[in-house]
Amino acid sequence: MPTDESTDGPLAHRTPLPSGAIAHGEGRGFGMTTVLFVATIVCVVANVLIAVADYARAGFVLRNSAEVGLPVSALPYLATLKLAGAVGLAVGLVVWPWVGVAAGVGLVLFFIGAVVAHVRARVFHNIVFPGLYLILAVAAAVHMIHLAAGPLHGW
Repeated sequence: MPTDESTDGPLAHRTPLPSGAIAHGEGRGFGMTTVLFVATIVCVVANVLIAVADYARAGFVLRNSAEVGLPVSALPYLATLKLAGAVGLAVGLVVWPWVGVAAGVGLVLFFIGAVVAHVRARVFHNIVFPGLYLILAVAAAVHMIHLAAGPLHGW
């Protein structure tokens, strides 16, 4: 039997709906929550991979860093921030959503800084990469807020 979910936090309860009724958002198939969940997983994987590339000082990382005026000595610190964000999102998905919120917001701020660094250095030919990471981080932050705050009608 379909239920209507109350969003009163940890004391949320489910009340049965009349026979034949469909709860709001049920039966829609591929919903916003699914899209944001997938974006969060992609964000975690992407940040782990780019952090590994930063630690390994991959050629494309060194070239891009030089173009935007970033010293090579900063790479391990930036990689650690990306990795911490990815781990925080994973912890938020599995255990504590508010840790994921903090990680998501941290990654958003990090990649805003990356986009600003590209704009200040007038390096536009590859600005799409920090831009995509920023979009993934925003989606992940929104998803983590959604998980931490509880379900919203229509999501």
